[in-house]
Amino acid sequence: MSEIKKWYEILFENSAKHYDNERFVKGTIGECDFIEKELAFNKDLKIVDVGCGTGRHAIELTKRGYSVTGIDLSESQILRAKEKAKSEKLEIQFLVGDARVLPFSDEFDIAMMMCEGGFPLMETDEENFEILRSVTHSIKPKGKLIFTTLNGLFPIFNSTTDFAKDKEKENAQFHNNNFNLMTFRDYFEIEFEDDSGNRKKIKGNQRFYIPSEMTWLLKSLGYQTVDIFGAKLGQFSRDDKLTTKDFEMLIIADK
Repeated sequence: MSEIKKWYEILFENSAKHYDNERFVKGTIGECDFIEKELAFNKDLKIVDVGCGTGRHAIELTKRGYSVTGIDLSESQILRAKEKAKSEKLEIQFLVGDARVLPFSDEFDIAMMMCEGGFPLMETDEENFEILRSVTHSIKPKGKLIFTTLNGLFPIFNSTTDFAKDKEKENAQFHNNNFNLMTFRDYFEIEFEDDSGNRKKIKGNQRFYIPSEMTWLLKSLGYQTVDIFGAKLGQFSRDDKLTTKDFEMLIIADK
């Protein structure tokens, strides 16, 4: 008996081309500018891009001279990443793998998870924590983790349903959002068209985290400092104070 696929596996199994045309992937240049500053422009540092999707950050940083390894659960996303890298004559290691059990140990100086690259899409808090633990295990003792995740302050003060309506021009449309204050999970239906033109509708949920919760989780994994900011598309900045209007937050943690 075959295992039932999770909602995020169905969403990304044949949608790489649509993914590359979504609005939320258009901030790559500005986001990589910020990442470079965080690395102090040190091109000797090794980077792992967890939940790399079609490789947009990995490809851009490789163009700038950095060594990047990309890994994602979706075979079709990785295939697209490899095609894009080949078309630009770039040699990048792209791997299919599960962020909960990464095949690395003390190997990278920097880990990044952009645009909810796996975390916090898992269906249990324990699975989400396994991603953080696995990524932490992948980076060196003095390594750095840079990632974005969903801001738990947003749904307390705002409607996730209204936010979904503002995104209706995108290929993946969210409907019937229902945020649960006890679990901080937003339950929804997604309707989308895959790269073969098939219309699909699936049910999913994702976890929102409040800043103090993220700080505690990361400190429990051994990070010495945890800084949290707003995460505006293509405009990451340490000057961007997190507010209740930010749907996502940018987290920078140093071991």
